[in-house]
Amino acid sequence: MKICVFLSAADLDDRYTRPAREFAELLGKGGHTLVWGGSESGLMKVVADGVQESGGRLVGVSVDFLAAKARTNADEMVIARDLAERKALLLEKADAVVIMVGGTGTLDEATEILELKKHGKHDKPVVLLNTAGFYDGLRQQFQRMEDEGFLPIPLADLVFFAKDGVGALAHLEEWSGLQ
Repeated sequence: MKICVFLSAADLDDRYTRPAREFAELLGKGGHTLVWGGSESGLMKVVADGVQESGGRLVGVSVDFLAAKARTNADEMVIARDLAERKALLLEKADAVVIMVGGTGTLDEATEILELKKHGKHDKPVVLLNTAGFYDGLRQQFQRMEDEGFLPIPLADLVFFAKDGVGALAHLEEWSGLQ
């Protein structure tokens, strides 16, 4: 399975890097392909290293103004013109999406992917990997949106919240088995 992972390129502490590395190793050992932003820094590097060292493939989609930070030994690297093209290519190249911890860029990617799913523009599973409770507030907000009628489809059909990488991958593998 080709799994797009949206995540931070920042250097983060062990409470985020350790679970990210564990998830990456699960992907690699499972023979999956990581589709990611292509960066050779921060959490993006941690995940790419873990996947590659565990036998998985790497498909990066960087963007023109960040091309100097792109990983040089990925199995495939595409350089998009801008962030909009990058997001479209990431989704196009993936069978599923996992959203890990990140800042405004990750949040932008997450909301766009969910909005496209809400409107039926893709039917790929989306998992929010809620490492260390990072997305508890967002989960609460999504629940409020559903409870108050802002979501035209059930929240459970839109996104799956996983507390760890094992749960995230199990959900994706279950989904792929249903396809």
